[in-house]
Amino acid sequence: MQHLLSLVRAARLVGVARGNLQRMVASGELSSFDGLVALDELQRAFPDAQLADSGALEKVEQIRDHAFARRVLEFALPSQEVLAQRLFAKSVELAEVRRHLQAYHELLISLRERIQGPAQDETFQRSMLELLDGGLRRILASEATPLEARMSMLEAVTAHVTVRPSGHQFLVEGNDSILQAGLKAGVQFGYGCGSGSCGLCKARLVAGELRCLASGDYRLSDREIQQGHVLLCTHTAISDVIIETLEAAGPQDIPKQEIVARVRALTPLAPNTLLLHLQTPRTHRLRFLAGQSVTLGAATGGDLLETAPIASCPCDERNLHFHFARESAGALATALFEQRIRVGDAIDVRGPVGEFVLDQASERLPIFIACDAGFGPIKSLVESAIAADAFESMALYWLATRADGHYLENQCRAWSSSLDNFVHRLSTDREARTGAKAIAAQVLSDRADLARCAIYAAGPPVFLEALVGALTDGGVRAERIATLAL
Repeated sequence: MQHLLSLVRAARLVGVARGNLQRMVASGELSSFDGLVALDELQRAFPDAQLADSGALEKVEQIRDHAFARRVLEFALPSQEVLAQRLFAKSVELAEVRRHLQAYHELLISLRERIQGPAQDETFQRSMLELLDGGLRRILASEATPLEARMSMLEAVTAHVTVRPSGHQFLVEGNDSILQAGLKAGVQFGYGCGSGSCGLCKARLVAGELRCLASGDYRLSDREIQQGHVLLCTHTAISDVIIETLEAAGPQDIPKQEIVARVRALTPLAPNTLLLHLQTPRTHRLRFLAGQSVTLGAATGGDLLETAPIASCPCDERNLHFHFARESAGALATALFEQRIRVGDAIDVRGPVGEFVLDQASERLPIFIACDAGFGPIKSLVESAIAADAFESMALYWLATRADGHYLENQCRAWSSSLDNFVHRLSTDREARTGAKAIAAQVLSDRADLARCAIYAAGPPVFLEALVGALTDGGVRAERIATLAL
């Protein structure tokens, strides 16, 4: 029986980005059936997949942990109850397969007896018996491949979710709720509290089985329950499921919010670069798109307001990171550097705002370009792109004009070493304009496929002006370049 896999599960199985499989399907290198890939076809296209290190799934988890800069407390496996239910479903499936095999065996015995009957020609009898015996020997002697074994394990420890009408797909792992798993995968669900209090993550279950993780204060109406509605933040998937809900198509679909967060940490990234880590309440999380900004306000030491780009991934909406450079600090950042704001202080967060967001619906390959602390919003975009797992390749260019240099160089190296489809180039130039032109020349030299790319650049206005001018002079269309001036 041919086993068909979704592209999400197939990509996880062989350890490549989903975008790579999509390109192979489009080019005819990989055959698909209604968007599904046969296991045999996957084995043909990736003959070395069975030889890949057995820690492929763990490797992906490590990538995610580092990319999202999260304090990961979940286990890779789901809870005992969820795992038991999935294994029970597997046992039912196995019993059904055995029942069919027994029926086929009885059919073959009956066919053999008829062939051996007196009414058949001896030559025909001999050839048919040899065919039957040879076919049975081949089937009984065949063994499951390592890829098939890994597929069965993957199906046992994860659940596949399909979202309608968008068609987005992702896997639910560990003890994640469907909302958490979707956010990690870059799906822009509507939500508010994340704890079952507001009802904004309401969705309709079309097919599959769910399990409630926790009860919340929000109560569905009897009509909604009859129609199959559930809260994504309080349920996980037991089996592969299909849900129906609307998603944000862009910044215009993200509502403006106002949250009082607390300073969780103030961490020097370099002598003149500071990381501000805010944590929102459990019942009120910030919904935003990677690359967007918020207005931060603090009453400590006077009314301090400053608009800053978020440097963390939307997949961890409770923990918000911001990068501040001392040289370009505004009123709020100055108070941070002077330690007038301390851990535990309240910070008003208003927003999000901005159109500098990743176009995940596009198949254009992202090229990220940062200058100095412009790495903050670029980092948010990179993490979101990694979460979406939809791009065949990604590239990062980072220019440092400050003494602090590439203050998160280790992060860049971790991405490049962990992800086969990610490359990064670091450069230094005390003059932003000449540095921008050098980066543009490098991009034009590196990428012969710029027509397939989208460029996202963040940094000082003088840097962006020189960069855009050099790129457009080199033939890049201006509408393919998104910029964020800091």
